Amino acid sequence: MSTGERDDTGTRRPPLSGLLVADFSRILAGPYATMLLADLGADVIKVEGPGGDDTRTWMPPVRDDVSTYYLGINRNKRSIALDLRDPEDLTVAQELAARADVMIENFKPGGLRRFALDYDSVAAGNPGVVYASISGFGSGAGAALPGYDLMVQAISGLMSLTGDPDGSPYRAGISVFDVMAGLHASIGILAALHHRGVAGQGQHVEVNLLSSALSGLVNHSSGYVAGGVVPYRMGNAHPSLFPYEPLPTADGELIVIAGNDGQFRKLCQVLGVPDLVDDPRFGRNQDRTANREQLRPLLVDRLRTRGKDEWFRDLLAAGVPCAPINTIDDGVAFAEELGLNPVVEVGDGAATVPSVRNPITFSTTPARYELPPPGLNEHGEEIRKWLTRN
Repeated sequence: MSTGERDDTGTRRPPLSGLLVADFSRILAGPYATMLLADLGADVIKVEGPGGDDTRTWMPPVRDDVSTYYLGINRNKRSIALDLRDPEDLTVAQELAARADVMIENFKPGGLRRFALDYDSVAAGNPGVVYASISGFGSGAGAALPGYDLMVQAISGLMSLTGDPDGSPYRAGISVFDVMAGLHASIGILAALHHRGVAGQGQHVEVNLLSSALSGLVNHSSGYVAGGVVPYRMGNAHPSLFPYEPLPTADGELIVIAGNDGQFRKLCQVLGVPDLVDDPRFGRNQDRTANREQLRPLLVDRLRTRGKDEWFRDLLAAGVPCAPINTIDDGVAFAEELGLNPVVEVGDGAATVPSVRNPITFSTTPARYELPPPGLNEHGEEIRKWLTRN
């Protein structure tokens, strides 16, 4: 069905309706990618081993005895449990791959070859397939390395940038490169599907966490590659901007940002120190950055005269970017106040599961939230029947 076409009820279908995705991935990067595709209408069949996706056991926290980690990345999918070492199950898996528009996997590179589920084997019978592989360190010299996000945070250099300047390196609070790799995989899959629509041929899309990490380090990796500068840990400070960090107020810290000279001028006006703009040490961003140790106490002296909520209100009203340092519940509540509707109910009836909405908004073909994250092999029987009937 073409993008934007209406179904029998007159409702416009999501943009990826009619696309079959065979999801042989597990943990985070692959399931996150396929959930995004499923939200946009793709029929995602989640293939799990007999024990299920590892994240089913990653708890606490839980909801109704199910890991919320698993719930957060597996909505809108159907589950089938297959033991690839069992000949009958392997035949089912191969038939699914043969029919899929997209196949995605994150086994160790080459790990599916012995099951004839590697790209070359699948493409031999399904030349239009878009086959996406996610690994930790690529399919070359790094193929044998385990692909854990924390390893990549360490190896890529991210941890060297995170934490207090005189303290220990820290990991990010989430598996940031798993998420990035999932996003990159989704982009690669959609690009390959577009190519298939134009040229009539599928292809192999490869994404690895380390390459995603180096791309995602943006200004830091560019600073080294293009400028020869090795960045270092600066706590909450920014290497190229000031102020761009938490600053203390009378009752707690507030993120204060002057991303350009105009914002700094507004900041000084609200703080009641307009003369700082004319100080040659602070007039331009590069001057403020070079003289941050002289400027910081002057700003803090003014910020300490009032509470963070008052400053937040007045600075935002003046066009100065700033923010309280919230907990997750506060962040969700703030998004709700803005009308961003961050929480959706997935499924219908009494079996709905609250979930964080897909971040993309479409004017014509909205995301769907029809299927709650599936139980292990919940749809196994119907999928097997469908594969053998057609």
